[in-house]
Amino acid sequence: MLLQPHQRTKLDNGDDQFFYDYPRFVTHVDDGFIQQLTDLYRQHLQPGFTILDLMSSWVSHLPEDIKFDQVVGHGLNAEELAKNPRFDECFVQNLNQELQLPQADQTFDAVLIAVSVQYLQYPEAIFSEIHRVLKPGGVVIVSFSNRMFYQKAIQAWRDGTDAQRVQLVRSYMGSVEGLSEPQVVSNQTPQSTLLSWMGLGGSDPFFAVVSRRLPAEQTAANEG
Repeated sequence: MLLQPHQRTKLDNGDDQFFYDYPRFVTHVDDGFIQQLTDLYRQHLQPGFTILDLMSSWVSHLPEDIKFDQVVGHGLNAEELAKNPRFDECFVQNLNQELQLPQADQTFDAVLIAVSVQYLQYPEAIFSEIHRVLKPGGVVIVSFSNRMFYQKAIQAWRDGTDAQRVQLVRSYMGSVEGLSEPQVVSNQTPQSTLLSWMGLGGSDPFFAVVSRRLPAEQTAANEG
């Protein structure tokens, strides 16, 4: 297994769905992070894409000037999801209890996880599902900073440095046969790592890990 049992534990062992039972209409990262994320999406997402926004909320930070064929939102609070203007449809599911996504194989051109990956207790299963629902050549983009609901983040994330968290997400993707070598985007200032987390100024550090579902023939060649 990629993670040991103790690394999956949370300080708050209560049902995640209860924790997110009331809506939080706030953004959990600063404007600089949001702009970098939107710019990264602009690089990788094309008009007409079908997109799955996993572990999302009332805002997705997608480029406003790009029209997608369909955006499906997922989260734990139905009220937040209903307020998201980019969603064509949405669904509530606790990914730490129900590890299989309801969508069919090869449904999406892109799967996104923004500032939420730290809460996954069984990331190996979820990233395998992400691979399953991606079309060949489809992209998965996972972005994060150093902010979190500390009591709901898994121990492997709580105890890690920024660099170790980047490596952790790379290992999630690397554990799935059929995803390309993960690429890392990183932007942080000397002040960002500690000061923003403490709420004392500075800018939120920006990290993203990007991978693609390999064509079937390339996966077979790699196995050979």
